[in-house]
Amino acid sequence: MGAAQKARTRTRCRPLFLARKERCFALRSEPEFRVCKPLSLWMPSRDLPDERGTRETRIVMTSPKFSRIPVRIFLAFILLLFSFSVKVSATQQSSLAAIPSSNNFGTVPVGSSKTATETLSNTGNGKVTVSQVTITGAGFSLSGLNLPIALTSGQSYTFTVQFAPKTSGSVTGNISVVYGRSSSTMSVAVSGTGSTAGNLAVSPSALSFGSVAVGSSKSMSASLSATGASVTVSSATVNSSEFSLSGVSLPFTIAAGKSASFTVKFVPQTSGSASGSLSFKSNATTSTTVEALSGSGTAGTSHSVALTWSPESAVSGYNVYRGTKSGGPYSKINSVLDASASFTDTAVQAGYTYYYVTSAVSGSGVESKYSNQVKAVIPTP
Repeated sequence: MGAAQKARTRTRCRPLFLARKERCFALRSEPEFRVCKPLSLWMPSRDLPDERGTRETRIVMTSPKFSRIPVRIFLAFILLLFSFSVKVSATQQSSLAAIPSSNNFGTVPVGSSKTATETLSNTGNGKVTVSQVTITGAGFSLSGLNLPIALTSGQSYTFTVQFAPKTSGSVTGNISVVYGRSSSTMSVAVSGTGSTAGNLAVSPSALSFGSVAVGSSKSMSASLSATGASVTVSSATVNSSEFSLSGVSLPFTIAAGKSASFTVKFVPQTSGSASGSLSFKSNATTSTTVEALSGSGTAGTSHSVALTWSPESAVSGYNVYRGTKSGGPYSKINSVLDASASFTDTAVQAGYTYYYVTSAVSGSGVESKYSNQVKAVIPTP
């Protein structure tokens, strides 16, 4: 063999790869291996002619401690390592799920909003990190996110999605979630429809209570009506303590073409005119609907009950008793013994009915039984 032939068959050590694009190596039935360094696998190659005149490569693996090893053992070892790697990778897989997988907000009036929750759940058996969450679609927004979000197996994270349409019509969008080391992407479809805002009107536009005695009250009814679209009334305020609202529970929704009744009470605290306003906040085209309130407080009529009875002889005086039920019980209303046969009760209220009895007290302090009962009805006002 010449020097040129010897140089061509000289063995060189190269890194061994399972696949090579630049050339393919044919293996003999009993190939050889050589380890050039401990724990490092290198591929020496020699181009040898075969019976057909073509060249093939013999793979040889040597080591200071190992001689020749069959390639079958090597390939089995490689397959074992590959199987172990796949198994370990499978046991550490992570998977992310969105609950719900889509969200339809339905119809929402322009100028108002509606919220829903979205939950990200790690359904795999490894840890997953959510690095980015974005949303598309006019009127949609996200809140409650604190990125990045690290989720262990079985752990979940919930955030809020809001739809606040600016114009009428259907709107679609997507929530895009980026997670994992490979930056996988998951999408959640969102949709909703913006509707034209309705109109809210109050009838009558003003309530006049007239003259009401101080200490008494007067109530009047009114109503709210919605046209064009349903209207949600979120709050109501009265700017005067002499007027109050009742008959509705806030918030409440009035369907288009429907109305809702309510009651306003006027309780004057002093004499003189009183005024105020009742304001309703809603998602209507005009967000505030106002009803004017007015009234006048007048001095209350004072009432009293005058009692007289036939005097008794040899008595020191009389006690006067009053009750609100016929037959008692009664309470004494004179602070000292009344020497005369008369008494005026000024501590009475309009609209009440009272029952009176008297008793006589002798000089020795002995009190008689109750007299016959008399009834007094106090008018209103």
